[in-house]
Amino acid sequence: MSKFGGSLFGLSLLLTVLLGAATAAAEYYNYGNALDKTFLFFEAQRSGKLPAAQRVKWRSHSGLADGLAQGVSLEGGYYDAGDHVKFGLPMAFAVTMLSWAAVDNQKELSGSNQMQQTLWSIRWGTDYFIKAHPQPNVLWGQVGDGKSDHYCWERAEDMTTSRTAYKLDQYHPGSDLAGETAAALAAASLAFKPYNSSYSAILLTHAKELFSFADKYRGLYTDSIPNAKAFYMSSGYSDELLWAAAWLHRATGDEYYLKYAVNNAGYMGGTGWGMKEFSWDNKYAGVQVLLSKILLEGKGGAYTSTLKHYQMKADYFACACLKKNGGYNIQTTPGGLMYVREWNNLQYASAAAFLLAIYSDYLSAANAKLNCPDGSVPPQALLDFSRSQADYILGKNRQGMSYLVGYGPKYPIRVHHRGASIPSIFVQRSSVNCVQGFDSWYRRAQADPNVIYGALVGGPDQNDYYSDDRTNYEQSEPTLSGTAPLIGLFAKLSGKLGKPCAQITLCSMDHQLMFWNFVGSYGGGYSKPYQTPKPPASAYKATPTTYTPKQSGAPIEFLHSITANWMAWNTRYYRHKVIIKNNSQKPISGLKLKIEELTGPIWGLNPTGQKNTYQLPQWQKTLKAGQAYDFVYVQGGPQAKVSVLSYY
Repeated sequence: MSKFGGSLFGLSLLLTVLLGAATAAAEYYNYGNALDKTFLFFEAQRSGKLPAAQRVKWRSHSGLADGLAQGVSLEGGYYDAGDHVKFGLPMAFAVTMLSWAAVDNQKELSGSNQMQQTLWSIRWGTDYFIKAHPQPNVLWGQVGDGKSDHYCWERAEDMTTSRTAYKLDQYHPGSDLAGETAAALAAASLAFKPYNSSYSAILLTHAKELFSFADKYRGLYTDSIPNAKAFYMSSGYSDELLWAAAWLHRATGDEYYLKYAVNNAGYMGGTGWGMKEFSWDNKYAGVQVLLSKILLEGKGGAYTSTLKHYQMKADYFACACLKKNGGYNIQTTPGGLMYVREWNNLQYASAAAFLLAIYSDYLSAANAKLNCPDGSVPPQALLDFSRSQADYILGKNRQGMSYLVGYGPKYPIRVHHRGASIPSIFVQRSSVNCVQGFDSWYRRAQADPNVIYGALVGGPDQNDYYSDDRTNYEQSEPTLSGTAPLIGLFAKLSGKLGKPCAQITLCSMDHQLMFWNFVGSYGGGYSKPYQTPKPPASAYKATPTTYTPKQSGAPIEFLHSITANWMAWNTRYYRHKVIIKNNSQKPISGLKLKIEELTGPIWGLNPTGQKNTYQLPQWQKTLKAGQAYDFVYVQGGPQAKVSVLSYY
């Protein structure tokens, strides 16, 4: 065989391997798409009057009279899971997780144009908490009777069950619930501070009052709200008090809160408990990581000694997850999933993965390593663990199933969720009563009529087995507290790998770009991915074009730019980014584009089946007023011609 023929054979083999790797990467690594879908779950869980921009169209207004019978408006907030109770403790934990993502993953969320969506998700919860806290020592902690609610299977829009509201006050304390709500509001105040300082200040005022209430009048919230015991029984309130203090210190810089966490470190278990779980009920590992940040930044001062003990316990949790903790490690399934307990196990895996991704950043920023009984490990090892859990969730598991509903080619289709399992009120306008729901919809073997995108179900058992059965609520029910940590986790991972494409069944954009770049290096024109030799200046020139439809006068603008380039086989290839912006004052739906002179792959648009015609993906059918959306394509030579065919 000639040298040239051998090179072609080698190149062919290399192409096969790289294409296979790109396909495998596409199956699990599209974190940007997973992130976008996860936000939809929070829209599906909304209670109250839904906004015009609501993207989950099978939902409608519900719970509009919540609290009114007891003289308070408690409209809004989130339904907890597959039911319609607004449980305060897991809702507050979910908002804390969303806010932590907005604060510590600000770069990644902003870079993927998801910060606004994150803040909206947070605010749907915090606006409700403000209503639920009408006086300094009063917090409405629950709306809905869990028992009667669970006896019925009906849509939120048809609710006939009790909407009793349950209150905490100085005679009926709940330090755990008030403390977690204080933490949520303090963290949210940090999230909103760069964007809405007045709202941030309001949140902080409520957070301070709730912390004082929680600390002064101590007790378990489930003793004051017995109805919650069967659903979210609290194991204690000391961790929530420390958690709230840690967040208030970060939000205010007030030494009082740090001193509180230090002085109560031993008494409240902050430096005594080494944990292998982080959840809505157990915040110790979160407290320990959050306070370790102060130490790692060299700001411990007089509190350094106690903060070192907090960090030792943060390390215990991290080392246990990495199985380097001298035998005191987490349990994992044969497929590598963190396993804590049978009921809704994925909530523990998602929370741990997010927390370790955060801790990895703190250690990296301090140029520090994680010191485990079985040896020191770099911060990257923590992020690798987080990625392993994310990939398992997205389909890299023995079932080959994504446990994030709506993501990938195979996901749960019989979710234990009332709204998803019953046709929308816009499809079946007649009401579905309590018993009828069980008879007609709960027990049916068919797939849910409504896909509840972004819901993280409870997940498989200790042997990686999952039964896609609506009646199997331990495995098939999604929750706020389980899904919320995914926002920060997916944001972090999408930022590490670059922004992926929107078409989850076709590609992972950055992996394919790396593939093209690698091919370029094989051809002798390019050496390392993303190190682009500078082409002629004209190649980088942005070429904005504006399309003004005659029927409405509302302009659609395209901003076309080149973000990367490389040489392959004497041809220069360009990575083109096109931003579509709705400059009108109203939403635009059903947008169809004509793209001519396209010679390479494209990401972010779906072909319609008609020649040169593309449309936005299903999850982005509408561009709100002022909203932008971008897609990417790669080709050599001049840019493609993009124009609007139609919209409504």
